[in-house]
Amino acid sequence: MKSTSFCIVAFVATQFALGQESGKTLVGEMTKHWESSKSLSLAVADAMPAEAYSFKATDAEMSFGEQINHIAIANGNYCSAAMGVKNPITKPEDVSKATAIRNLTASYDFCMGGLSKLDDKGLQETVTRSGTVVSKFELFWGGFTHAAHHRGQAEVYLRLKGITPPTYKF
Repeated sequence: MKSTSFCIVAFVATQFALGQESGKTLVGEMTKHWESSKSLSLAVADAMPAEAYSFKATDAEMSFGEQINHIAIANGNYCSAAMGVKNPITKPEDVSKATAIRNLTASYDFCMGGLSKLDDKGLQETVTRSGTVVSKFELFWGGFTHAAHHRGQAEVYLRLKGITPPTYKF
């Protein structure tokens, strides 16, 4: 029994050590989810016809194109705060499909590029954002969840136009 318990403990410890060896276990998992978010966000953006990018669910809402650009700008805001650099994604002159997809693509590439430069320890480092101390992990996760929220709103816009949204692939 002792040898079996020892073997199990040794196996688990070895797996943990090997998993941590690269120091990028969490970064890798987060990057995988950002890649999935990028694919789905671009699929949602592409599903709306270009002529419907000005569509609003109600007058008080952002248009579909504004929603997509909002995701892009916010991705840049969250990730640039984590990386300590200026957000390269700015409010566009227009909300056309081409502009929105270009901004969305650039924002996801920017965020995943920043993630790729970190290791798990780097994700735990803190920065001050709007007077609040937060970890870089919180900022990357905040951007990810913010994108999901607004992408969900964009999917409702698709349904209001009679378009079935793309399916999420985990």
